[in-house]
Amino acid sequence: MALTRRIVAALLLAVGTLAALPLPAQQRFIVVASTTSTEQSGLFGHLLPAFTRATGIQVRVVALGTGQALDTGRRGDADVVFVHDRAAEDRFVAEGWGVDRRDVMYNDFVIVGPKSDPAKVAGSKDVANALKSIAAAQAPFVSRGDKSGTHAAELRYWKDAGVDLAAQKGSWYRETGSGMGPALNTASSMNAYLLADRGTWLNFRNRGDLAILVEGDRKLFNPYGVMLVNPAKHPHVKKADGEAFIDWLTSPEGQASIAGYKIGGEQLFFPSAKK
Repeated sequence: MALTRRIVAALLLAVGTLAALPLPAQQRFIVVASTTSTEQSGLFGHLLPAFTRATGIQVRVVALGTGQALDTGRRGDADVVFVHDRAAEDRFVAEGWGVDRRDVMYNDFVIVGPKSDPAKVAGSKDVANALKSIAAAQAPFVSRGDKSGTHAAELRYWKDAGVDLAAQKGSWYRETGSGMGPALNTASSMNAYLLADRGTWLNFRNRGDLAILVEGDRKLFNPYGVMLVNPAKHPHVKKADGEAFIDWLTSPEGQASIAGYKIGGEQLFFPSAKK
């Protein structure tokens, strides 16, 4: 009996000691709805550890097409939205879903395609003429088809080219409904043309016979913006930590980190935050 009492006393002492220990601090984190290009280019792997070291705030990224990322913000399932479709971003803010939109960075779009180039577009700096030639040749073309910023840009370029996709697309035009990386894999396996952001292209390894064929048109400019999901619409939004992310991203430190991300010596994104 004495032994039993000693065991019980020891257990009670252990439980009391554990209860007296301080609980670990709750991890600070925000959810950022962003594009597949920012993730699949490798930018976030470079950028976010620097932000966490500076602030102690973790970032959980939900990588989607821009349209889906903005819808995530509308539902209140993210604290910050970081995307690349200026017209859609402006609508998001005008409708009251987002606040404090800021320019962050830019790169450009390119048309990649097979080196054999059946549509004869290599070397062109006119994206509209290139797409017109691809449609006329009915050369295989892969579209993301996912309401992303890249998909929205592609549809604008087809319109500029005077190509009515509803009437003219056939088996040569394949919509994948996928992110940039999987769409590039599909284009590589099909030897097809594709509109890609340069950042993801530079980080893409499974190129097969693909190469950049069209670049340099000013219309291919690809700006990125960041904004806080409106706390007035969704009170659970982590306003202070979300603002800390936006402030850091557009600060000299954040902008230098963006400029410092390179692959093979080539810079993928160029800072554009206004001072």
